[in-house]
Amino acid sequence: MFYFCFAHRMTHHEILGGRVHIYRRPNSRFWQCSASLDGRQYRYSTRKDSLSQAEDVAEDWYLDLRGKRRAGTLRPIEEAERQTRGKKFKEAAEQFRLEYSVITEGERSPKYVKLNNARLDNYLIPFFGKKALSEITAGLVQEYRIHRAQNSPNGKRPSRSTIHQEIVTLRQVLKTAHRHRWLESIPDLSPPYRASAKISHRAWFSPQEYRKLYLATRKRAKEPPNPRWKKECEELHDFVLFMGNTGLRPDEAIRLEHRDVKVAKDQGSGETILEIEVRGKRGVGYCKSTTGAVTPYMRLRKRHSAQPTDKIFPGRGQRELLNRVLEEEGLKTDRDGRTRTAYSLRHTYICLRLMEGADIYQIAKNCRTSVEMIEKYYAAHLKTTLDASAINVRREKIKRLTKEADE
Repeated sequence: MFYFCFAHRMTHHEILGGRVHIYRRPNSRFWQCSASLDGRQYRYSTRKDSLSQAEDVAEDWYLDLRGKRRAGTLRPIEEAERQTRGKKFKEAAEQFRLEYSVITEGERSPKYVKLNNARLDNYLIPFFGKKALSEITAGLVQEYRIHRAQNSPNGKRPSRSTIHQEIVTLRQVLKTAHRHRWLESIPDLSPPYRASAKISHRAWFSPQEYRKLYLATRKRAKEPPNPRWKKECEELHDFVLFMGNTGLRPDEAIRLEHRDVKVAKDQGSGETILEIEVRGKRGVGYCKSTTGAVTPYMRLRKRHSAQPTDKIFPGRGQRELLNRVLEEEGLKTDRDGRTRTAYSLRHTYICLRLMEGADIYQIAKNCRTSVEMIEKYYAAHLKTTLDASAINVRREKIKRLTKEADE
């Protein structure tokens, strides 16, 4: 049976002899369904815009309701609404905070957890805190983006990545509420009007720039600006060479102990290299360096009279000194304005290996990353990865026509 309700301006349809009503509200494209069991009303969204598909979903839902009634597990909709009524975003945020710190212990760094809490305290709870969870819609999230863009504390508009991280935290809170049945469904949090994002290549040093950098650090190591800084300048020079020839992340290098490094002769190439057991963001992995990392490592080990459990880079001053050298040499930013840091030495290692013809899959394994990441952020801007013989291939007929045109 099919009819139109003028009072509520909703289209109705009945199935199963009138036991189940299917209807669609004027502001929704999806069909809803409702049914009564034991004098109680139940409602459900089919999430279908096709009537025939909605009928199938509604029939399955009704039969499932009857099965739950027989099993004694059916919960009236009034009870569900009573339990969820009054649940605010702040309550869900506190529940998420409690669960996240416990569940991710040992898997997420304390710094990452702290940043999540800061996003909640500084931005999300002040804006959404008093809102009921059911009030958080895609429109409200868009209002939040506008609010952040117009009301930044330091007057500087937050970057896209900053807003993205805040929305990620918001989504995690809403997922927590959904798991506890405080929220029926999670709204669409994707940004509207978004164009395709540019692929931004990682800041790195070209071969000429890398040579300029290590020549500058070598000069500092031999002639430090202050004699008291000689050891720190020598450490910086070895740090630059070690990082540029291993591709380690800075945090991996800081965690590295002498027992994690072995000087070995590579069977494939016959060269003396470092075999490194790496502990970092991806857990435990392995890395084989180039020959250029052996000499600086031997200097580091001799300089510290190191024990197996000692850190290879015990100090934290390398990054500060590196920034100073980069500023002095005019290498702090690349031609596109991207800032170079210690992380840029890892990017340089990857790019130089690719330029020399190394296999991208082996580089990905050695750097504990994926081929997709390398292709997206590194290989895309290396002209040596383009095969001219494959690009400029021409069929015989085209060759003949081209030759005639040249003559």
